[in-house]
Formats: sequence, C-alpha cells, structure tokens
Amino acid sequence: MILIVDDDIAVRTSLSLLLKSVGNEIITADNAVQAFEVVKTQKPELVILDLNFSIDTSGKEGMTLLKKIKAFDAAIPVVLITGWASIELAVQGMKLGANDFINKPWDNNYLIQSVETLLQLTAKKVSSRGRKELDKKYSFKQIIGEDSGLLTILETIGRVASTNASVLITGESGTGKELIAEAIHENSSRISKPFVKVNLGGISSSLFESEMFGHVRGAFTDARFDRTGRFEMANKGTIFLDEIGDLEASSQVKLLRVLQDRTYEVLGSSRTKTVDTRVVCATNKNLNEMVASGLFREDLLYRINLITIHLPSLRERPSDIPLLVNFFINNMKEIYSRPDLSVSASAMRWLQKLPLPGNIRQLKNLVERTVLISHNDELEIDDFQSQLNLPAVKNNKVKLPGVGTMTLDQMESEMVKQAMNFHKNRITKAAASLGITRNALYRRLEKYQIPFNEAED
Repeated sequence: MILIVDDDIAVRTSLSLLLKSVGNEIITADNAVQAFEVVKTQKPELVILDLNFSIDTSGKEGMTLLKKIKAFDAAIPVVLITGWASIELAVQGMKLGANDFINKPWDNNYLIQSVETLLQLTAKKVSSRGRKELDKKYSFKQIIGEDSGLLTILETIGRVASTNASVLITGESGTGKELIAEAIHENSSRISKPFVKVNLGGISSSLFESEMFGHVRGAFTDARFDRTGRFEMANKGTIFLDEIGDLEASSQVKLLRVLQDRTYEVLGSSRTKTVDTRVVCATNKNLNEMVASGLFREDLLYRINLITIHLPSLRERPSDIPLLVNFFINNMKEIYSRPDLSVSASAMRWLQKLPLPGNIRQLKNLVERTVLISHNDELEIDDFQSQLNLPAVKNNKVKLPGVGTMTLDQMESEMVKQAMNFHKNRITKAAASLGITRNALYRRLEKYQIPFNEAED
C-alpha cells in the first residue's frame, strides 16, 4: 500500500489513478496529522509526501512530517514531491532520510520507475543463496568468487538490476567495478540496448559537454562534423560513469542537470533532448570526504547513490584467490597453447597471503607475466616471486633517477629498450614484463623510434 500526502485533491487524484494503473493499492491524506496516523496504524510500504500543506512554501511542514515518519520507522521509503523545488530543499530532504525528490509537474514514467524501484528494494529479502543458485537465476559468468561478502553483493545486484535505480560502485582500484556495472546491465531489461562506458577522469572540463552531450558542426573551432554524445549513445540502455570522483566541479553541475531532469542540449544547438538511460557510477575515492572538503557536490552524490555497492579488496576475500588463479590459468592454457599449465599447492597458499594492493588486476597481471616468462608447466613460488619483485615493492626502495635528471618519456623509452633487450625482441614477453599489451608496446616502439627485429614468441 502507498500513502499519498498532499493538500491538493487534484494531485492526490492524479497520483492515485497513475499508481493504481500499475497495480498499487493507494490511501491518501491531505494533512500531516492524518498522514502520520495512517503511518502508525496501517504501515504503508511507501509514502509520497508533499512538502507544503498551506500557503507557506518553505517546505518546513513536509520536512517535519518526514522526520516523524523516519523516527517511527526508518525503513519506510519516502518520495518527496513539491512544486516549490530547490536544490537546497532536495539535499535537506535526502539528509533526513528521503529516498527521492520529484518536482511538480512530474514525469509519469519517472515517478512510476522511482516507486517500483523503492518497493522492490524494500521487499522482504529471501534467504541468502549459494553461488550455484544465483547463477541459475542471474548472469554473473564474468564474476569469479564464492566469498560470502561477494555473494551478498551479487544478491543485491540481482535484486536492483531489474529496477532503474542509480547505482554507485565503490572500492579500491582493480576490484572489478566495471564487471559489476556490466552485470547490472546484463541482468536488466535494458540488456538488448547499449552499455556505454565513460572514464570521467580522462575528460577535461573544456571537452565535457562535447563528449557527453555531443556537438553540431561549427559549434567551436575544429568542429567539422556533428558528434553524438555518450548520453545519446546510451539512450534506452545503461551509461557507466567510471572515476566519477575525478570529475571537475564545473562538469559536476552539467552532469547533475541531466541526471535530475533527464534533459540536455547538444553543444551548439538550442534544442533540448530527453534521455532515458540507467546510470551506474564508480569510484575508488571516498565521496563523502570529498563532499565535506567541498570537492564534490552533495546534491550530485544523492543523485547517483540510491544504491551503493562497496566491493571488498582481494585481501578481504583470500578464499577466492585460488578460484581466480585457476580461472586465469585455464584461459591462458588456450591462449598460449600450454595445456599442462597448473599452480602448485604451496604456490597457491603463497599467493593467498600476498597484500595485492592492485587487487584482481594485479593478480591477473602477475599470473600472466609468470606464465609468459616461466618454462615450467607447474608454477612454483619462485616463478611468481621473480615476477612480483617483493622486496622492492614492500620496502619502497625502487631506485629512481634524481628529479630533473630525466624526463618521463626518457624513462619510458629506457624501460622499453631494457625489456626488448632482456627478452630478445619477443614482443609478447616484453609487453607482459612492462604490464602493457602488445599493441601498446608497438605504439611506444614507434613513438620513441626504437629499432628492432621482432623475434618469435
């Protein structure tokens, strides 16, 4: 049952008809006293709350009722709705526990989506499933692990994927945030539509509008052709905004508008476009600390984190390391035509004790480098240790040239030359030892004009 609280009978009637049309049971109230009585006696599943019940437009009446509802039962989801909206009011309401903030006149589809999402998220949870049960119901084929914490995350993904809730994925670098975002898309009704990935850390404020919203020919110098923006590419699908913590302040404002209104303008055009896309964000930074420091907009944070998923580091789930190592080894058996590859039991135990600050990404690179360099079919501790270079990393004693004695390009050029010489011009092995792809190594060889005769790998 949904409780609608609004002093305007026309609003109550419109919302009632809209939500009844999608199968919801509705009860209404036109003042705070009546509304709170309904909350206490009938315990609605969700409340849609107007912020003003008189000529006062400050929102204080609604905020007071919101506090009372949350004090009585913090689990009841509340959607605020008002014709006197402001960013400050929205942020205040979210701080008090509101789950969403909608302006009048509302968009019917967005309001229904918001209500259905919140009802789904607060539905009674089923008992925790094992990995096999989850795999029967959802598609998580690229996510390896059976740790209980990871299974809880997968269960959450399965529940929220079918909604349109914005999701914020947090965690250290290399924990698999992009895989989680892809899993959300693949288990949603948008699976047949585009999944568009954007690394916001690599977009400057001067290029943000063109990159995200597109531009028309002649919008600025060198704009010789029309360009389709990322949001338009992701229409009806999912947009994954990676490294959102790196987004500059001026760009945060522009992103907030499209997330709030679902509208934007193409650069150089005055025509407003509407977009329907699921937004999933990721960061390895603490956005709450950034908000406190004034580096990230609080209202933007509330828009992107209806659901927050924190990925544990690999150090927190060591039991999954053997599963990941075997997954990588099985792939490399085929890639490198080495069907007898395996990892000894002692080496596997040793890998489980590594600090692995780079998490899954570091583990994968370590395994691949070891496979490429070692001639042994059964990989031992020494094989991995030679590629990890533990003492230098652990003791922070990597010897570097003095500041000002060498540029970054010169250092990179020297490292490429050393790797090529050490591996006798074997591109695959040299690239693996540098932690880059073959194509990336070819680009650097060309950039620094390093002559070589490629040897067979």
